[in-house]
Amino acid sequence: MNKRGDEPRSLLRRLLKKADERILQSALSSPGAASGKSGATRRTSESSPVRPTPPEAAAPPPQLTPQTKLSQNIEIPKQISGIEERLQAEEALAQLREKTGQIAAEFAEGKLNRAQFTALYAYFNERRVIIERLLARDPDTQAWQQVAKPGHTGFLRQHFEARVLAYSIYNNGSDDVDNPLTTQGSISMPVGALKPMLTALNVLQRTQNSAKPLAAVRKQIESGRWITIVPGSYTTSVALFSLEPSVQQFTLMQDIHRDFERANHVALERGIRLPDQLVFPHRALFEHPGEG
Repeated sequence: MNKRGDEPRSLLRRLLKKADERILQSALSSPGAASGKSGATRRTSESSPVRPTPPEAAAPPPQLTPQTKLSQNIEIPKQISGIEERLQAEEALAQLREKTGQIAAEFAEGKLNRAQFTALYAYFNERRVIIERLLARDPDTQAWQQVAKPGHTGFLRQHFEARVLAYSIYNNGSDDVDNPLTTQGSISMPVGALKPMLTALNVLQRTQNSAKPLAAVRKQIESGRWITIVPGSYTTSVALFSLEPSVQQFTLMQDIHRDFERANHVALERGIRLPDQLVFPHRALFEHPGEG
């Protein structure tokens, strides 16, 4: 065998082998070599200047989670929303009708005077009429909500409530309005209006056949004020009101004077008329709980 003829080929093999080793070493020293020899060998063997790099796998789509009905944004049809608002308006009208009926019942029970009844009934009825007109003009309007808001009805009750301004007690048979047995109040009694009433009452008391006291009366006088006259067996009480008293207030005047004569029966029967020896329950009319 010709050893010289083989030298070029053996030299070529050595050169190719060294080239392969350098390629392998460079592959092992690259960042992808950490995945192991098998990965490096596969990358070397599979890489080719002709074959393209396979595309990376796409990320899987996100998993769908079912939602409850409460968490879902469901658009409410306009027609359904309009129906609900109409039902709310009808409910507001029903409440106003109930309020007017309640005011009528309170007046029938004697809890309100005429001024209170007129003011409160007009207040609720006016709002009812306004809402009905608004809905008749535009069924989809929401302006009725402002009208249906609760108002200051307590102010109307207090403003038109009759207040006791003065209270006096007179002996039966006497028409001397300037000298009552006792008197109390923020203003003086209207002498000009009260004197003819006491005179007429004395005439009736002298001519009556029954020992039973005459019936109590209430009467309007000047400036829109009212007085109540409650005759008793020994005395007569007179109360001056700022407005017409309700039936309950008129009944209270009668109860207070009846209690006055019951509590002082012994003294009145003996003819005692000294204020310091009597008790006066009517003073509670001018006392306000929580004050003092």
